[in-house]
Amino acid sequence: MQTVHVGLEGRAYDILIGPGLLAQAGALIQRVSDRKRMMIVTDENVAAVHLKALQDGLAASGIQSEALVLPAGEATKSWPHFESTVEWLLAQKVERKDLVIAFGGGVIGDLTGFAAASLRRGVGFVQIPTSLLAQVDSSVGGKTGINAPQGKNLIGAFHQPSLVLADIDVLKALETRDFLAGYGEVVKYGLLGDADFFEWLEENGPKLASGDEAARIYAVKRSCEMKAEIVMRDETEQGDRALLNLGHTFCHALEAATGYSDRLLHGEGVAIGCALAFELSARLGLCSQEDPSRVRAHLKAIGMKTDLTDIPGDLPSAEDLVELMSQDKKVVDGQLRFILARGIGQAFVTADVPKDVVVQVIKDGLAG
Repeated sequence: MQTVHVGLEGRAYDILIGPGLLAQAGALIQRVSDRKRMMIVTDENVAAVHLKALQDGLAASGIQSEALVLPAGEATKSWPHFESTVEWLLAQKVERKDLVIAFGGGVIGDLTGFAAASLRRGVGFVQIPTSLLAQVDSSVGGKTGINAPQGKNLIGAFHQPSLVLADIDVLKALETRDFLAGYGEVVKYGLLGDADFFEWLEENGPKLASGDEAARIYAVKRSCEMKAEIVMRDETEQGDRALLNLGHTFCHALEAATGYSDRLLHGEGVAIGCALAFELSARLGLCSQEDPSRVRAHLKAIGMKTDLTDIPGDLPSAEDLVELMSQDKKVVDGQLRFILARGIGQAFVTADVPKDVVVQVIKDGLAG
């Protein structure tokens, strides 16, 4: 088992990474809590495959648990399901010293974390992420929230978990598409700040995708290390933390345009967004044209969506997609900030991006 420590003063916690953690969940959670009853929030897909294993793992340490099972999918990150989750937790008489367990992918983690942040002005929670995307990104760093019709993650709070358990074994149950969507976030870490890690992924990505346990553990650990370092420098995204949004400005607009549906999974949008961010960087003369070509070549080699034309169905015009970007949380004083790159592993944040160049990059992408 590997450990990554998130050393936030007064809110420090560990990310534990390895196989077989569900069976040890009770013993591992007892490191941070002595409660003998815990509430689990999960979704239908995860519950069908993994809920019994988690509850057995808790029971082995004398922890009784109740579970709320929500519908699977991005649409669950919404007011109605947030309301039902909070009301269920209140009906369970959750106290401030209790721990709520978020057991699922990024949707469940974000929703449950926000419910925990809101309840009694802050109840503790544990993240047990079941998707690659959640293990390397959304479960770490304390961003919680739900979507609004106007855009993604616009309602939420910063609320750090007490513990993160990333059981590598649960990744075996993922459909190929869901696993690869998570890989979009893994690649992002190499692109934003670690060229050596990106090079490692170019060499080991196929092994990772085909199930190699050691490769998966290393990729999750390195991703979590990078995120933890950035979160410790900038917990509430006043500066450096915005780097973690590489590819997300394009991604969030595309998710809104596709109705947060299965047409485009979040990690797929991140991958396409990273390719577009590097293309935009090259057009602005910040990096060589070889860099976006290399990014797209690697994503294609793994079997991922890389281009706007890979998204099924019609998309809005380039102008309309740029308008959707204006709802992004990264807008400051009406100016949209982009995460661009001077090369692989050299991302930076800037608001100095001509709108007409962004429109043209998207137009060219839509044309294929």
